[in-house]
Amino acid sequence: MSMSQTPLVEVKNLVKHFGSIIALNGVSLTVNANEVLCLLGDNGAGKSTLINTLAGVFKPTSGEFLVEGQPRAFAGPRDALDAGIATVYQDLAMIPLMSVTRNFFMGREPLKGFGPFKRMDMEHANNVTRDEMHRIGIDVRDPEQAVGTLSGGERQCVAIARAVYFGAKVLILDEPTSALGVAQTSMVLKYINQVRGKGLGVIFITHNVRHAYAVGNRFTALNRGRTLGTYSKSEIGIEDLQNLMAGGKELQTLSEELGGTI
Repeated sequence: MSMSQTPLVEVKNLVKHFGSIIALNGVSLTVNANEVLCLLGDNGAGKSTLINTLAGVFKPTSGEFLVEGQPRAFAGPRDALDAGIATVYQDLAMIPLMSVTRNFFMGREPLKGFGPFKRMDMEHANNVTRDEMHRIGIDVRDPEQAVGTLSGGERQCVAIARAVYFGAKVLILDEPTSALGVAQTSMVLKYINQVRGKGLGVIFITHNVRHAYAVGNRFTALNRGRTLGTYSKSEIGIEDLQNLMAGGKELQTLSEELGGTI
């Protein structure tokens, strides 16, 4: 396998225990450049544990974790960021009353001046923020406006753009459309597709099969900490994917019990 074909991230038989609780029990997946891998699963499937393990929050109990073909063991989230794995969590980790610019550069502020006279270069930061937002079709006329004045979809795009700007190679998106309306969801899905086109690998975590199917190239379903399978869009239809995620046999049994009402 050449370097160009080496997955950005590869997980083999990943296991994670919390005491006697088995949260992940042999998860395997790969994430390639220029693709959106959708990670599907109901509540309790293990999605949150998996992304927190990939993001360096948890250390796996066992299994292999490769980044661009090299075994990695992260000491914490900063290690994951340094390796190019950025996670945009559902709560976005933004401060609503702070400006768009300050949220964009939080913890990585560009400075000017020397020694004790160093201060944030607001002109440069504002210009970068405005340009990066404009690049994705969001017109932020005043980058110093509070980020809380933006719509939910725009805030999601700010968080994603921030990760891309600071060098993410793999972007993990935790339920980015769960609390959004139709128009805002469309904005975020279009931007996810745009990010994929830049050569990044995207892990899109969701329980909404329709949102996943709109942008996904491949789909991995989790159930009770196990991988049920990974399929390309040409291999599985949206209804079969829904059944796989929710447990087709269980839904069929329930439907028969309720007289076919679901």
